[in-house]
Amino acid sequence: MVTNTSGKKKTAIARATVQDGSGRVRIESEPVELIDPAQARLKMLEPFRVADEDLREEVDVDVTVSGGGFAGQADAVRTAIARGLVEYTNDAELRDAFMSFDRSLLVNDVRQSEPKKWGGPGARARYQKSYR
Repeated sequence: MVTNTSGKKKTAIARATVQDGSGRVRIESEPVELIDPAQARLKMLEPFRVADEDLREEVDVDVTVSGGGFAGQADAVRTAIARGLVEYTNDAELRDAFMSFDRSLLVNDVRQSEPKKWGGPGARARYQKSYR
């Protein structure tokens, strides 16, 4: 069985394919163990820690990710993998475990940075006035 899912965070979009296999997890055709920084790697592998480690030995996960920085990409990959595992196993208990651990494992974070506008240095801040 093959399952395709996606995850988003800020401007990063990750697409994951979960299928029968021997436990390979690849991000952009590269083993997840080679991903730096380590914090991003740990974030990407969170769904396997919440589920049992036996599940990782049963499936192969291939992820492509584009846009954003390393932190946004890590969150997008984590969401895509968690959704893929839930859809692959079709297990309500796993879904509930993910939801009780962290809702963003299964639900995209829709917040986006607000665009800068005229009349100030940022999205909301305005330039100061001086009369002297």
